[in-house]
Amino acid sequence: MPDNDDIDERFETLTAQISVRERKRMTRIAEQEWARQPRLRRRRRRRWAAVAVAVLVAAAGGFVVYRPETVEQVRAAVLADFGIDPSTEPTAGRSAEPTPVESAKVSPFDGSPAQKYANGAKGLVMPEARAIGGLSRKEVSAALRHARKLLTASNLDRKVLLGGRPNALIRLLDPEQRTPFVKDLRRPGRKGGYESRRWVTSLAPKSAELVSETFKVHGRTRLTTFEENGLGGVRIKVNYLFVYAIQRPGRPDTLIRLVAHNTGRLDVWREGGRLRFWVGQWNGGGTAPARCDIDDGFVHPFYPDSPPDRKLKVDGPAVDPYSLEEETPEGCRALKSDT
Repeated sequence: MPDNDDIDERFETLTAQISVRERKRMTRIAEQEWARQPRLRRRRRRRWAAVAVAVLVAAAGGFVVYRPETVEQVRAAVLADFGIDPSTEPTAGRSAEPTPVESAKVSPFDGSPAQKYANGAKGLVMPEARAIGGLSRKEVSAALRHARKLLTASNLDRKVLLGGRPNALIRLLDPEQRTPFVKDLRRPGRKGGYESRRWVTSLAPKSAELVSETFKVHGRTRLTTFEENGLGGVRIKVNYLFVYAIQRPGRPDTLIRLVAHNTGRLDVWREGGRLRFWVGQWNGGGTAPARCDIDDGFVHPFYPDSPPDRKLKVDGPAVDPYSLEEETPEGCRALKSDT
């Protein structure tokens, strides 16, 4: 191991190209740093090498702006002189490369079926448009786009999910549906109405916060025809799962995955030279895990520390929240597996 005099001499030689003033500053700071070092002999060689590198970068100051390569050259030379491979030492001022474990990002959807679902609206894959039900291919294409917008507005709008007003959905509704929808939205709990808030997935105020910016989506859309009340056209049936990672506000220990099942239909026909869109049975597949004993149109998440649900039926088949095939059973049922 070289003594202090050898180190100082080598240090001076390698920094000769730096100005006299900067060199004096380096020496002064190096002396101060050395004076503060513990006098234990074990591992001192590596410790001093690290200190020397740190001093070089810190003391160079504005010089680095003009000659940044100089500091790196000095660093490499000092480390090499001490028998240390420069590639194994982190540069001062920046951390070593993170290990694979440190770099890996854990998703709140890992370990669940939602892990393989598409992100957001990418999961809303529509079938290929074709002429059907008296509508042209172009008209059916417009109908499918409308259905996709409805799904996005009711299940992927962050403001609506957090309890906001569903303005985008309101604009997409037929005028004859829009008026009662808005009226009922202003008067929650009105009997005999459209129960507007149920058409969207909205978390009860102050009941949850979003853990992930990503929502997972999985499902399908089917095209068929209809003839009712003298009308005929295209019926678009939607069946989608929307999965959200949420927790109690400020409580990471309560993290859950909430699964909203949107089953519904959109009837489309031509009238007066234009297309009309009529929404039916929208967002009707249920949400889990959510409370059944609070019935106000909002979703009240059921957390691991939530009190028992007074309406939960333990006798009967459990529900798989990730199943597109299962129909929503009557009453509140237990889940087959934790979401």
